[in-house]
Amino acid sequence: MGQGGNVIDELTADHRQVEDLFERIAGLAPGDPALRGLADELTRELVRHSVAEEEHFYPAVRRFVDDGDDMADKELADHAEIERMLKDLEDCPAEDSRFESLMGMVRTSVTTHVSDEEKRLFPLLVESCPGRILEELGERVRAARAKAPVQPHPSAPAGEASGPLAPGAGMVDRVRDMLVSRGGARG
Repeated sequence: MGQGGNVIDELTADHRQVEDLFERIAGLAPGDPALRGLADELTRELVRHSVAEEEHFYPAVRRFVDDGDDMADKELADHAEIERMLKDLEDCPAEDSRFESLMGMVRTSVTTHVSDEEKRLFPLLVESCPGRILEELGERVRAARAKAPVQPHPSAPAGEASGPLAPGAGMVDRVRDMLVSRGGARG
């Protein structure tokens, strides 16, 4: 993910990658064994994206955009709802008749969220935030993404990269916990 640009370029590239994953999922027949892997990849990418937005993008919206606190709060509520749906999806086998419906709900929510960001928040931030800060935020988003492992590293100390695939914990929780612990505390 990412294109090497400012924060808007980076987040837009993430959005396009997620849209591509949704298209790939939609192109598969119900119950296809590849669905689970793509759904898990989608979850990882959405969580990475959410963590980057929560750590870097929304604080900038709060700082530079009029009524930014309310806008950021609304987007964070969207993230929480999408995360709840991703947890439900994770617990649903791809062969289950509910899988397609759950994926459709996730897609609808993510598409609505992305549209709101791209049509409303991105232009407001570009208008109100100095270009050098947008570039710095893009670098921070790229760095946060680079720190996020894409697979478990069994030799890593407990609580770091071994956590994402630890038995007994949901993927969304594992990925989010790992990313937050690697990226430092959020504020």
